Formats: sequence, C-alpha cells, structure tokens
Amino acid sequence: MTTQLIRDFIAHARKRPSAPALRTRTETVGYAELAALSGRAQKELDALPPGPVAVLARKSPQAIALVLGCLSAGRPVLLPPIDLGTVALGELCARAGCVQVLAATPEDAAEHPDAVTAVIGGPGGGPGGGTGGGPGNRPGSRAVFPEPVAVGDADTAFMLTTSGSTGAPKIVPLSAGSVTRFTDWAGDAFGLGPGEVVFNYAPLNFDLCLLDVWATLRSGGCVALVDPALAANPRYVSGFFAASGVTVVQGVPMLYQLLEEDVFPGVRHVIVTGDHAPVPVRAALPRRFPDARLHNVYGCTETNDSFWHEFDAAEAVQPGPLPIGEPLPGVVAAFGPDLAPFPPDDGGSELLVRTPFQTTGYVTPDPAAATGRFVTGPDGSRYFRTGDLVRRGAGGRLFLVGRDDFQLKVRGIRVNLEQIERVLLEHDDVVEAAVVPAVDGAETRLTAFVRGSGPGRLSGLRLRTHCAMRLPRAAIPSSIRLVEQPFPRTSTGKVDRKRIG
Repeated sequence: MTTQLIRDFIAHARKRPSAPALRTRTETVGYAELAALSGRAQKELDALPPGPVAVLARKSPQAIALVLGCLSAGRPVLLPPIDLGTVALGELCARAGCVQVLAATPEDAAEHPDAVTAVIGGPGGGPGGGTGGGPGNRPGSRAVFPEPVAVGDADTAFMLTTSGSTGAPKIVPLSAGSVTRFTDWAGDAFGLGPGEVVFNYAPLNFDLCLLDVWATLRSGGCVALVDPALAANPRYVSGFFAASGVTVVQGVPMLYQLLEEDVFPGVRHVIVTGDHAPVPVRAALPRRFPDARLHNVYGCTETNDSFWHEFDAAEAVQPGPLPIGEPLPGVVAAFGPDLAPFPPDDGGSELLVRTPFQTTGYVTPDPAAATGRFVTGPDGSRYFRTGDLVRRGAGGRLFLVGRDDFQLKVRGIRVNLEQIERVLLEHDDVVEAAVVPAVDGAETRLTAFVRGSGPGRLSGLRLRTHCAMRLPRAAIPSSIRLVEQPFPRTSTGKVDRKRIG
C-alpha cells in the first residue's frame, strides 16, 4: 500500500486536473501541476541515498511539492524550523537519521548554505505562469504523476518538532496510519473537499498544517498559502483572505487580530487553536464571520487535536477561558498521576490523553529522555502527559488552567503564570499580557507586561485592582509595565517570553 494522503491526492489530480490546489498572492497552482512537480521531485530523490530527509523550506508551492515527492518516495520527512541555527539544525537532523538536508529553492538553500546538500526542483522547478490548471492542460506538455512506493501504516511519514520553549526541540514522528486517521477526521469534520478554500497561516513545519495543508489536499480542496514574509502585515493578510474566497480558517489568536477590521460572510468554519483567545479577540468573531460555526480546538504536537468545543456569540463574550470541549472520536482522557477518569474539583490536574493520531514517542538517542512524557495506563494503552492543567467547571466542562512548567511558588504559595495572564486578558482594554518571574534574593517577584487597545486606556493601578479581585494575593504581579509595541512571537504565533523584558 501507499500512504492514503498520496493516493487520494493523485486521484484528485487525475479526476480534476484543473482544480486549484494551492493559491498564493501571485499564482494559482492546479492539482495536475502540483502532482507533476511532486513527481519531478520524486525522480530527483531517487538519485539520492536511501533514508529519511530533512526539508528546509519556507512555505511555498515548491516546498509543498517537495514534501509530497518525499512521501511518494516513501521517505520519512523531517520539517525543521527554517530559522533554526546551523548547529541546532545539524544536531536535529543527526537525531532524525537524515541522509540529506534538502531545499525547495536556491533562496531556501541560502538560509543554511553549509547544511543543505541538495536543491530539489531548483531553478525553473516551481509552478509557472500563475494561471492555474497545470502542465496537462498546456499545449505540448504532459502531466507526469508520482509513482508512490509501498508504505505501511506504521511507517513514519512526517517528523515534526516541538516548539523548544522548554528546552531543545523534540522530534515527533507521525506514522502514515496516524496521518490517515487525522486527515480522515479533519476532512469530514470541516468539509475540506472540492470547492473549499482553507486558509493556511501557520509555517510549514507546524502541526496545524496537518489540517490546513495535508488534509485539504487529500480531500480535494484548495489551500490559500499566506506569504511568510508578509504574515505580520494586516493589510496583506486581510486582502489575501478576502481575495482567496476562504471558507475554512484555522489559526492562533494573533491571526484573528490581523483580520479584526473586516467582515467575511463566506466562511463556514472558524477554528481557534494554539493559545488562549482573549475575550476581545473571540468576541469579534461572530461579527467578522457572521455565517460561520466557531470552534475552540485543543491539542499537542505529540497527539494532534484531541478536544474541540463549538461556541456561539453569547459564549464568546463571557469572561474567562473557553472550555476545551469534548474528546474527538477515539480520544481518551485521564487526569493526574493516578489516571483518573475525571479531574477533581480543585485548582487543576494534569491532562493525559491518548488519540488515534498520536506519536509512539520522541526520536532520541536517549530512551530515558521521553520516559516522563509517555506513560502506560491500567489497560496497557499509552498516554501522553500534556503538561497542561485542567479543572472541571459547571456541568463537568473542562477548562485549561495553565501549564505545569509555568507553576512556581511566591512567598510559599503556588501560583501559575498562565492563569495570571488569562486574568489580565479578561480586562476589556488588554490586548496582550505576559508575566515574567525574577528572583530577587530569596524572593520571587512577578512582572506583568501588558499592551492595551489604545493609549491612555490602562494604568497599573487599574490592572492591580482588576487582579486583586480575581487572584490570590501572592499571584498579583509586583510590577506592571505598560508597553505599546506588539509582543515578540515565536514562529508558531505564541508569545516569546524569552524576548520580553
């Protein structure tokens, strides 16, 4: 057998060769054209030594064609962050056993000239003309489809990486079977088939692309690829969104802030994921997407999406975080070190999950390194410790409290930094908030960095009063600093706490 993703993608290319597969700000690439490009990449890969490869590429049609070519060739493909340092990249590729580091274009190769061993596609290898359709529809040209090699369900397809926010990035292998099961669910849940346009904001190495890109191409829809160089430009993002005719969008809260001033009636599904969405951000969603169903989706790179919750306009404006919702089909949750079926009614208990989509473990030379994250339940099933703390609210609904690695003690009392940030974000005039600890002698002091919705709307006194009404005394920041510039972000859109201060 071959991977179901490749089989279905090629079937769409044969049946609907002119249908749009990818859309960028400058061109539309049809299914036949993309299949031909991936077939060309596969042929070039056949000349390389066998084994896993790393694809170091910014998001582009060429990069997606190269990844499809790798999957067609039966090669596990590592997708590292494009901005990873050369030494760290080398260590990551060595751990993954990569025999080659590939780039999709000379420009991508120039990012790491000492690491890239081959440019697959190269000059002239990218989509031409920008007119859609594909080589099969151009005079004198013929579409050459990939010839996929046999791949089993247990064979590794993708190797993703964690964000590295708590240390060096970890390599997360996903089997062909887990990718099939996830893209089955995503395609059915959000209707990603022909005629649909799915907005892809996340970088190619991020796990959100499993839905945005790979589930969409397997289902026969079109992916609207945001230009990474312009991803922080609200005018471009909103203009490209409108021009692409988007029907499904998934993104971190930052994306919806970029789209804040526009209305998009053609969107059917809005998916919020990756981080806590402040009330002002999610309260604007029903107005901007008046005909869309709104979803809050929770998951980890190691497990993929595992919970989801549909909310409406009334719930969007309620203070506090949204529930994480119900487990996806086949997902089982447990809580705390005893793997209890329900969390206690207290301040929070760690969430453990097992999903049909999860990894079997990290790729690491030290098996003991992953021991603490994967545990075996009483039934012999393997659970992943998410590190996220959840509490049970009214009606048994589950809410995220924060992460266990963001817990610390202040004056002997345990506090959670993310919980403090969420309280700050509940203030109507707060757009961004981050709490940074510092040790001052024997005492831990908390500094809150806060960006407001406009000049003069906030003051440190007002925010301290806001916190005092909602937090224990030890959790109230010692200092509150108001900032005007947007917070620095990681490549996945999360606040980069290491660069704040």
